[in-house]
Amino acid sequence: MTIGEAGPGSSPFTGLAGLERLVRPVAKIRPGERCELCGEPVPDEHSHVADLEHRSVMCACRACYLLFTHRGASAGKYRAIPDRYRYDPSPQLTDMQWDELQIPVKLAFFFHNSTLETDVCFYPGPGGAMESELPLDAWSNVVAGNPEFGDLAPDVEALLVQRRDGDGFEFFGVPIDACYELVGLVRLNWKGFDGGQEVWRELGDFFDRLRERSTVVGGGA
Repeated sequence: MTIGEAGPGSSPFTGLAGLERLVRPVAKIRPGERCELCGEPVPDEHSHVADLEHRSVMCACRACYLLFTHRGASAGKYRAIPDRYRYDPSPQLTDMQWDELQIPVKLAFFFHNSTLETDVCFYPGPGGAMESELPLDAWSNVVAGNPEFGDLAPDVEALLVQRRDGDGFEFFGVPIDACYELVGLVRLNWKGFDGGQEVWRELGDFFDRLRERSTVVGGGA
C-alpha cells in the first residue's frame, strides 16, 4: 500500500498533503508558514505534531507542540514528534537476519503503530511508502540485539535501517517526520528503472544530514 491510498485501518499514513509539507524542508520552508493548530506564524525551523487519526503531520508553534508532549492531551489524537536523532554505525544485525525480515530493498523504517498494537515496516519507493509484512519473531531478535533503540516512542519515532553495499548496516533512531521526508524525497526524484543519479545523490545528502545531527550510540559510541 502506498501513501495516499486509503485502506481499512491497515496503513499508518494517509493523504499526500502532510507528506508534501515535509518534503519542503529539504530546501527551505517558505517564510510565513503558520501553525496548523492555532494559526500563529512559525519560523523556518519549527516542530511538528502527528495527527494519529489521519496519520499525517502538521506544522506547530512552540506552544501547541508543548501542549501535545503530554500523551493524554486531545485524548491521544495528536502527539508531539520528538526532536531526537541517534545513530549506530555498527548495529547488531547480520545479512541473514536482514534476509529473514523479507525486505526486498536496502532501506526501510520500523515503528510501533499503537492503533494496530504492533510493529510495522515500510520502505520508500517511486510510488510512495510500501508496506512489508514484518515477521515478528525475526524482528524481535533484531530488537533484542540493539537495546539502544528499545525506547522509541510509539507512532512518532522510527528505526531507520540502511544496508550498505558489502559493509554492514546503519541504524538511525529518528522522528517519524524524517521518514516522511525520506519517502517524499524518493517519490519526487525517482526517474526510470533504477531511480537515476539524482535520487541517489539526494539520498546520500539526506543520510549525511542525519549523521551530522545524530548522537552516536551503540557500538559506534
